[in-house]
Amino acid sequence: MQNPDCDQLTIGGCEVNSRLFLGTGKYSADRIIPSVVAAAGAQVVTVALRRVDFDSPQDNILTSIPKDCILMPNTSGARNAAEAARIARLARAAGCGDWIKIEVIADNRYLLPDNLETLKATEILAAEGFIVLPYMSPDLSIARRLAAAGAAAVMPLGAPIGSNRGLKTKELIKILIEEIDRPIIVDAGIGRPSEAAEAMELGAAAVLVNTAVASATDPVGMAEAFGLAVKAGRKAFLAGAGAVRNQACASSPLTGFLQE
Repeated sequence: MQNPDCDQLTIGGCEVNSRLFLGTGKYSADRIIPSVVAAAGAQVVTVALRRVDFDSPQDNILTSIPKDCILMPNTSGARNAAEAARIARLARAAGCGDWIKIEVIADNRYLLPDNLETLKATEILAAEGFIVLPYMSPDLSIARRLAAAGAAAVMPLGAPIGSNRGLKTKELIKILIEEIDRPIIVDAGIGRPSEAAEAMELGAAAVLVNTAVASATDPVGMAEAFGLAVKAGRKAFLAGAGAVRNQACASSPLTGFLQE
């Protein structure tokens, strides 16, 4: 069991203080993002580069992201590895840093990631010094190849992106957590704080949440709830859950009372 006092998440040589990563899409107004980030206690924030307008500060989402956050641009809109690599390079050239979340999606109905093109993009960008976090459909063989290619973490989906359906790939995520020597960050599909806690109880290193917070009636309150859930789930994982049994097991002795 891991020592809670030494429980530090490190990605690409960078210490990360919060295990709740936040997305910045779908909010009713960008101006609420700072309050959402603060309520969640988030440090890593992802943004689609296509939403960054350097020529118009009032329309530039980067102005809404707190300066002390780790910015993780994503390659949303990329349909293949070449397009993802191009977006990543543009983000770096624009001063967005070396972190990059690879999203390669050619499926317009279910928005499932293309694992093979994601692997190609990871190989290209890791070789160029990027801190690469690939979003992928949970598959052990691909996850191993992503780690070998230099991925700093692996980000399997819990359910189709934006669906709020929860951990529909739970068993596959458990396998990745057990077998992959990289932080496993559950991304996409988590819709409730309880589901984030469940992912953390499995041993996930972190979760990334966007739609569940942005679509809530009170996004700031929901962000706080997710922050608490992630902390609770991590503490539960470190504490070590008791064994699951198929039959009852009394918590108190069933004999020796009423002067038997």
